[in-house]
Amino acid sequence: MVLRSHQAGCGRRRLGLSLSAWRAWADRFRAAKSGNVAIIFAFGMPVVAAGAAFAAETSYQFYKHQRLQAAADAAAFAGALELLGGSGTTAVQSAASTAATSNGWLSASGTIQVNTPPTSGPNTTNKAVEVILTQTEPRFFTAVLTSTPVVLHRRAVALYQVSSNACIVALSKTASRAVDVTGNAAMNLSGCDVASNSTAADALHVWGSGNMTADCAETAGGIANNGGMTLSQCPGGMANAPSVADPYKDLETPSPQGPCNTQSSYNGAALTAGYYCNGLSLKGNDTLAPGVYYVGGSGFSIGANAFVAGTGVTIYLTGGARVSMQGNSTVRLTAPTSGTYSGILFFGDRSSSGGATNLFNGDSTSKLTGNLYFPTQAVAYNGNFSGANGCTYVIGDTVSWSGSATFDVDCTAEGMAKIPSRNAVKLVE
Repeated sequence: MVLRSHQAGCGRRRLGLSLSAWRAWADRFRAAKSGNVAIIFAFGMPVVAAGAAFAAETSYQFYKHQRLQAAADAAAFAGALELLGGSGTTAVQSAASTAATSNGWLSASGTIQVNTPPTSGPNTTNKAVEVILTQTEPRFFTAVLTSTPVVLHRRAVALYQVSSNACIVALSKTASRAVDVTGNAAMNLSGCDVASNSTAADALHVWGSGNMTADCAETAGGIANNGGMTLSQCPGGMANAPSVADPYKDLETPSPQGPCNTQSSYNGAALTAGYYCNGLSLKGNDTLAPGVYYVGGSGFSIGANAFVAGTGVTIYLTGGARVSMQGNSTVRLTAPTSGTYSGILFFGDRSSSGGATNLFNGDSTSKLTGNLYFPTQAVAYNGNFSGANGCTYVIGDTVSWSGSATFDVDCTAEGMAKIPSRNAVKLVE
């Protein structure tokens, strides 16, 4: 022990340090080391703080991107719903803008672009709506590096797809019993739907001894059924459903061709297309040549026991003119299968509403092939039309039945456009 102590003492003496000097040197070393750490920490803190600030701002911008994407998604979806209902560009843009605003987009510091169809991507179809949103956001911590604000960009595309088609559509938005099946009506819709755009509680009314068989029934309002409504694909029907778009809302109105034909009554005649300003009344065995019959005055009428036939025919009713077909008549009329009025058999003046009802009647061998299109007028369908190989779609302001009728869904071979009814809207981009 004494030897080791002596050796240690010799070591310190060889270093030229006394014990007290050695201790003083150690204390100075420890103090200097603590000072270095403090200096390093002082220089490092701004870097750490800046990193935390950048991370916080990046997280905030990510949150704003996500929120803007949600607004774009909602806007595209709302626009597609409006498009599905048959609205035009202005209404689609308004619906999209409203939805974007209600989901956090600020118009004061951003822009919105609504395109139908989309201008890019895999869904450039007229059934899709593209919404592009921008939002300008201020900088916070990164403002020390640049004064340029952050501009966020988000895009969304929504598409509606048809899952079924209608062959009966009532376009009125308010009428009670817009679709009315009563009496001894027996309406069989083979592979298609019946639709009403009315928001009334009884927008679709099946009552008493009336029977209606279809794939489905949709109404913007309610369904009143105390009769025989049988729906194979949606038992009970679909109330509060989206409206069905008018499939011919953009179809141009015919113009009268040639001079006014003042004769209105015919019995056993072969008629040609043209302008029948005083009406067209058929009472015997009459044939209509192809073309557009522009009918005014007392309208288009077929008397009891008459036999009327024609192929490639469109009958336009102007002003207060209406259709009247009496029972026991035999009517076999077919619409054009090509051209401007492809699939249109009867066309009611859009500017004429109210007034008399367009009455369709006939015997069990009668057959109408084509659209009965009366967008602002009532249609009463009492006959036994659309027999073997026949196709008829009915589009009216209101539509009612008290007779028997059979309808087919796929009339494309007859030049008739399908009428989308049950649709689904989804985000695709």
